[in-house]
Amino acid sequence: MKNILLIEDNDEIRENTAEILELANYKVMTAANGKIGVQSALKQKPDLIICDVMMPELDGYGVLHMVNKNPDLAGIPFIFLTAKTERNDLRKGMEMGADDYITKPFTDIELLNAIESRFKKSEIVKKNYPADEAGVNDLLQDVKGLGALDRLTEGDSINHYKKGEPVYREGNYPNKLFFIRKGKVKIFKSNDAGKELTIDLLNEEDFLGYTALIENSKYRESAEAFEDCELCIIPKEDFELLMNSNIQVANKFIKLLAKNVSEKEDQLLSLAYNSLRKRVADALLTLQEKFKNATGEKFTITISREELANIAGTATESLIRTLSDFKAEKLIEIKGGSIIIEDEKKLASMVN
Repeated sequence: MKNILLIEDNDEIRENTAEILELANYKVMTAANGKIGVQSALKQKPDLIICDVMMPELDGYGVLHMVNKNPDLAGIPFIFLTAKTERNDLRKGMEMGADDYITKPFTDIELLNAIESRFKKSEIVKKNYPADEAGVNDLLQDVKGLGALDRLTEGDSINHYKKGEPVYREGNYPNKLFFIRKGKVKIFKSNDAGKELTIDLLNEEDFLGYTALIENSKYRESAEAFEDCELCIIPKEDFELLMNSNIQVANKFIKLLAKNVSEKEDQLLSLAYNSLRKRVADALLTLQEKFKNATGEKFTITISREELANIAGTATESLIRTLSDFKAEKLIEIKGGSIIIEDEKKLASMVN
């Protein structure tokens, strides 16, 4: 049985509301003002707090502040009861961490629905979802019901992209999160002259487009299909729900952001200080890491010289000369448009 603390200075409202909650099979503790309410919360550790805003001794905002400040109480779902419906009052409470507002007078159904919704959200927050596609699907199903999972996996939520087809462009505003179900996507930036630098290659089960969503900003880079691929489309509203509803999902994207920063720092150092030979060798090894299968055969990839130059951060002509040198040194083999890595160890140990 869930324990609810009801803090309300009006005797009639407090008694009537407590009766409604008890009939709904909740255990109810009551307090006639904010000060008594905080003391009761510290002693009883309720599962949810319902609190009036305007009260003597300590008002609702003060109660919420005390609850959030105490480590033993922080995280308890908190619902305000109020006759004040001005936008500034609502905003103040929500910014302080209130989960919901119920405006007086309210019906039994409004009260019970708000409580059930808070308990459901609290259970979702505590649940440990894996931060991958399956976890995303499970979380959406729990938060929004079975329809959310259906919408996520239906054909119209899966976009198909041909090789070279843009996914999004630098300077546009985001309205969705992308998840790679099949294929690979390249992330790149272009200068005013149209020259490109590939800054990342993403595999199946990678997310993309989340940085701009988190920052609420324009895309700072472009994305296009590196090969034919299928992308799962998660609307912006669902992504924000994921971030706000589950700490594991939020941590997943925080770690991805940190990883991106680290990789970009390494890439900048490489462009600034590594020799052309070293950059081309690293580009080939990066492709091997992204594309290599488990057959044990020598890694072979068919890629345009311009595309490889964009990954290495060099001119196409310089790349072609370097590949010819690598072939002469028996580090790679070239057959038509395909490149075969012959000596991975020497490529990996190449120095500037």
